[in-house]
Parts: sequence; C-alpha cells; structure tokens
Amino acid sequence: MNRTLSCLAAGMLVLSTAAADAEDLTAEELVSGALDLMRGATSHVELTMKIKRPDWERSTSVVSWSQGREDTLIRFTAPAKDAGNALLKVGDNMWTYTPRLNRTIRLPYSMRAQSWGGSDFSYNDLSRSDQVLRHYDLAILDKRQDGEHTIYTIEAVPHENAPVVWGKEIWVLRDDYVMLEQVFYDQLQVALKRMTTLEIGSMGGRTLATRMRMERLDESDHWTEVVTDSAEFDIELPERMFTLFTLKEAT
Repeated sequence: MNRTLSCLAAGMLVLSTAAADAEDLTAEELVSGALDLMRGATSHVELTMKIKRPDWERSTSVVSWSQGREDTLIRFTAPAKDAGNALLKVGDNMWTYTPRLNRTIRLPYSMRAQSWGGSDFSYNDLSRSDQVLRHYDLAILDKRQDGEHTIYTIEAVPHENAPVVWGKEIWVLRDDYVMLEQVFYDQLQVALKRMTTLEIGSMGGRTLATRMRMERLDESDHWTEVVTDSAEFDIELPERMFTLFTLKEAT
C-alpha cells in the first residue's frame, strides 16, 4: 500500500513539475525552442515547394543544410531549369548563386524582402535565424489549453531602427515548440502574410510541422506550401559546407 502511494505521489510530482515547466516558459524561451526545433545543432532537410496562383501552379524540390541558428545553405534540385540555384546565409551575410549565369551575388538587406524563387517566401523567410530574438521585444499575449498542449500567442515588435522588414509579427506556438501560425504585419500594422501549419508529424526523431502554407492576405488564391519530405538533425557536416565554394558546387 505504501509503495502504491509512493508511486502515485511520484507520478503527481512529475505531472506537476511538467505543468510548472509549461507555466514558466517565457516568450523568449518559446521562440528559441521553435527556432531550434526546426534546425537542431545541424540539419539536412529535403522539401517540396508548391506555388499556387489563380491561373497556374508549379512544384519545385529543395534541399537545405543548417548549422546553429545563423548558417544555412538552400539549393533547388528540380525541375531541371531551377536545379543548382542556391542561397547561402552565414551570420548576417547572404549570397545567391545562379549556375546558368555562373554568378554569385551578395544580397543587401534592401533586397531580402523580395520573393525567393517566385514563391510567397522572401529570402529572409527561408533563412530565419535568431533575428527575432536579437531585434524584437517579445511578449506573451494569450495562453490557452488545447487538449494536452498549451498554446501561446506571442507578439514580436521590432526595436526602434532595427534592421528588419516587418512592423510586427504574431507567433502561435505549442508548448512543445511546434509553430502553428505566424502572421507578418507591415509598418502600418496591416497583416500582409500568414504562415499556417497544415500537418504535424514525426520526422528525424522530432515532432514538427511537416506541411506549412504561406499565403498573401492582400490577394486571394496566392500561396506557397512547403512539405518536408525528409529530415535529419544533429548530424556531421563538412567543414566547408557553409562557404562560397560549396554554394557554387552541386552538393
């Protein structure tokens, strides 16, 4: 009997500790967790990107590698006309490479809000780093329970004169750091884009968003979906992975 009571007490302690941990999560911890969930210490991810417009749609295949929160290499692998087009981000620096022209271009901040590959993602969107942690004030606006998960709504407001595009962002995250929604506002606080998680699954030993849609809110039937086909995390990558040399080679 005493052993049973002890087990029950231990179980209640674990549950209460987990609940306390969820209660104690700050906006910064939630955003940090969301960024790290999708990247790990390192990552290798294969994606399918589908772009939809009122009168056409097309799909492309993409592969990406990341290291920490700052280094990212993204490359088109299909269709053939796009294969080899690539993006490299190292720290605050960003370059693109076009094999057809054999040309590498360093992207200034002024160009990073532009569409990448004709999609609804900008260059900044595809290489999200810890920018939101460095240049924004974060605050939890709302917290609610949805089944076994606590759902947090977080407001991210940029510091004055911060080198960022958006006037505000709203993040909706689960307590396990899975991103459910992200809304982007311009400097007049008008919502322009929304990214929504459509499917959540297990991949690479993690539970994460496996299908997400970015849609433009000022035009109907304009969206881009990204489906994660495979993912592996905390793997060994070549030392020269995040270099201009690798940007130009077919990896």
